Amino acid sequence: MIEKLLIFSLVFILCITCFIANSNEEQNLLSSSIKLVGAQLPKQDGLNGQGIRIGIIDTGIDFDHPDLHGYGTSGRITGGYDYVNTDKRPIDVNGHGTEVAGIIGANGSFSGMAPKSQLFSYKVSSTGEAVSSEYIIRAISRAIEDKMNVINISLGVNRTNDELENAVDEAVKKGIVVVTAAGNNGPDDKTIGSPGRDFNVITVGASYNNITSSLVSTLEIGNKQYNVIPMLGVDVLRNPVKGKIVYGGYGRVKDLQDIDAKDSILLEQRGSDTKGEKIFFSEKERNAADHGARGLIIYNNQSGIFFGELTGPNSTKDYHPRIPVISISRDDGLELKSMLKNNTVGSLNIFYHPDFVAPFSSRGPVSPFYIKPDLVAPGVYVNTTTIGGKYNLTSGTSIAAPHVTGAVAILLQKHPNLDPSSVISLITTTTDPVTDAYGKVFSVNIAGSGRLNVTRASSADLIISPHSLVFNLSYENSNETRVLHLHSINNTVIPKFKVQFSSSNPSFIFNYTTSNNTLDVQITNNARNLGDYDGFITIDDSKTLYRIPVLIHVTKGILEASQSDTQVNFSIDYPGKWSYAKISLMKAGSHDVKIIGITPQNSKTISIHNTGEYWIQADIKVGNETDHAYKTLMVNHITENYPDIEEILQIPIKQIIIISSIVIIAVIVSLVKRR
Repeated sequence: MIEKLLIFSLVFILCITCFIANSNEEQNLLSSSIKLVGAQLPKQDGLNGQGIRIGIIDTGIDFDHPDLHGYGTSGRITGGYDYVNTDKRPIDVNGHGTEVAGIIGANGSFSGMAPKSQLFSYKVSSTGEAVSSEYIIRAISRAIEDKMNVINISLGVNRTNDELENAVDEAVKKGIVVVTAAGNNGPDDKTIGSPGRDFNVITVGASYNNITSSLVSTLEIGNKQYNVIPMLGVDVLRNPVKGKIVYGGYGRVKDLQDIDAKDSILLEQRGSDTKGEKIFFSEKERNAADHGARGLIIYNNQSGIFFGELTGPNSTKDYHPRIPVISISRDDGLELKSMLKNNTVGSLNIFYHPDFVAPFSSRGPVSPFYIKPDLVAPGVYVNTTTIGGKYNLTSGTSIAAPHVTGAVAILLQKHPNLDPSSVISLITTTTDPVTDAYGKVFSVNIAGSGRLNVTRASSADLIISPHSLVFNLSYENSNETRVLHLHSINNTVIPKFKVQFSSSNPSFIFNYTTSNNTLDVQITNNARNLGDYDGFITIDDSKTLYRIPVLIHVTKGILEASQSDTQVNFSIDYPGKWSYAKISLMKAGSHDVKIIGITPQNSKTISIHNTGEYWIQADIKVGNETDHAYKTLMVNHITENYPDIEEILQIPIKQIIIISSIVIIAVIVSLVKRR
């Protein structure tokens, strides 16, 4: 998204400004991300996006760029509209839209993912900062009229916007695949805004790129592993650095003069205790190295972790770090500081790791009923086109999303009859796993199903529906069975396949049965481990390995829901005293939520008028705390299918009653006056 990246992304802008190189260097740098996602092999088979119409909703495109040259039916940019200046020439004066367009479909000395696709530009912002949701909605509507096959939205809002999400839902209903950026507000959880939080779009987070600057770090003390980040400018270590951890205050010369720092790993606090004093990270590193330290850990002076730069505008000329420097959160830093009196010894390492989720990439969850982001793609140090006929190294989930958009174009060229849900299945179930610095697979709330693999997606033959699974377990209902439907794209007989399951909770018991191209999977939890867990079901048909992400809720209470004709009734079985529960019912994939409250003594019903899957959440008041329970209800038949007035008028029933009452009163008053 266009919103400002955190300090980490600002570092990229400060340290790697507009990058101009010869054509061979440009091609090689772009190829690093294309090679990592495997797009070069489909290209060799002629899969280049030919005939696919892609709408790019962004800051416009520089159609004077030699690799994106021309506007109109004979140009590289076939059409579009400028909603900022209300004209038909959406020229980019910011650069963001041109960067996105280059990754999708540049076709010159610089080649994008789908260089033969038709690009349409819908300009909704000039600055890349102020983005009007109204303009985005209007652009989506026009993209529908222009019969796009794919829409790329690498911007959005940092909040929920139902109107924006309704707009992308309408595009999906029309058969258009919508790809959105997750956002750049990580590493905190629940940071994905609209439209990336929408169930029906492909939401893309950012992973590292296949270049030497893709570094991660580890810090291990005893059996504990800490979450740490290498500072920009450090080098890969040949071997881990080990040493006694010594506290060095703020890292000034006066802080270190009475400390024996030789061969140690110094622990220092970010900033200074003197008002107005600035101590740059490069200065802390230089002082630590001068005093013989082998490594440096800097902990934050506020909550959370941070991303620091050693090399940049604040470093001296010809400066190069001599020792590794990593950052750590304030809480972890204070914990570590409290341990030092016990002669704590640590091991620090920095190494290359491209399949790693960028810390700035926004995280889920956005709902207990589905997984976001859907996947990740390269979004760090990606070289692409920019305004003025130039090229730029840039970072963000905005840059990750167009990799997936290009992959969608490749799939639609090969399989033009695929609907959006089938495309999402192919894209998300054929990913590669991404792991943290310690080799542990990232949570689905961080990385979705994994990192984009276009080679595997384009050669796959199975559509797996749904493309992810959510299980709702409780103390009393310790197991649940969900169904995966398997469909061959080429309508061939599905070969025999192997099924395996892995989870963040090894105590789960997994079983499955197959019949008539369906896979019934059951997960059992006998250990009563409360919380949310994730894992993966893998299906191997000997040709392709498919990965289906799984989310498992284990709650204390049970939420029961039963349907009779148009009414859904609710009850709660809870192992303790509860006083009230808010029940939220939502038609799966929609934004229409109906809410009621129930008590142990009094229950209510909610009216429904459509068949299909419904998601139900109970927020249970237990003393001064709130617990949760979840339920998925499948409604296959409704005896009396009355029209849903709320759905038709798009107005909540309470407002309908109020408006109706006012109208009735007005009519009565009018009649009385006439008489």
